[in-house]
Amino acid sequence: MSRLVIFGAADSARLAHFYFRTDSAHQVEAFVVDAAYKTGDTFDGLPLCAFEELAARYPPSEFDAFVAVGYARMNRVRRAKYEAIKAAGYRCASYVSSRCTYLSTTPPGDNAFILEDNTVQPFVTIGNNVTLWSGNHIGHDSTIEDHCFITSHVVVSGHVRVGAGSFLGVNATLRNAITIGPETLVAGGSVIMKSTVAKGVYYPERARRLPKSSDEIDL
Repeated sequence: MSRLVIFGAADSARLAHFYFRTDSAHQVEAFVVDAAYKTGDTFDGLPLCAFEELAARYPPSEFDAFVAVGYARMNRVRRAKYEAIKAAGYRCASYVSSRCTYLSTTPPGDNAFILEDNTVQPFVTIGNNVTLWSGNHIGHDSTIEDHCFITSHVVVSGHVRVGAGSFLGVNATLRNAITIGPETLVAGGSVIMKSTVAKGVYYPERARRLPKSSDEIDL
């Protein structure tokens, strides 16, 4: 069982603690944040350490790390903290839920966070610092590049490449054999039928309210 520190002190970190504690061979020992964001000495029942003191208190020779940060600023915040942790000499652990169907023979990169009910088909490649929230389908021969965040119930069809730093919103659907440009934002419910441009923003038509009440509709 490896010893682990988690970077973060918000919902993502609390959830990462739960998953690592209940469904992995890692023992979480502490949380860490930048000193400017340290508001106490504990978080979720464990010590909370300033990043500036991390190496002295939890040296990389004895501890692995996991960066539990969300998708703020198109994943750039999580990427910056991941790179800082790596530069400090830490090996970043990954979490793959035991309730995930992971059929690719290629393991994900480091600092991956792959939750329950994901289906990862054969010949898929998942890069470093990638989050797959619950319930996604990643089709065969697809590649998810580094620093992406895929929310929930997203369908990535076969032979798709998702560029680094991209964000795919809930219920997005990507057709087969297309490329999602780096740092693409695909809003929830979007259906992407063609390759996207780098840093493009794609969103669907939203539901509109009819000028009737529900009791006027004959179901």
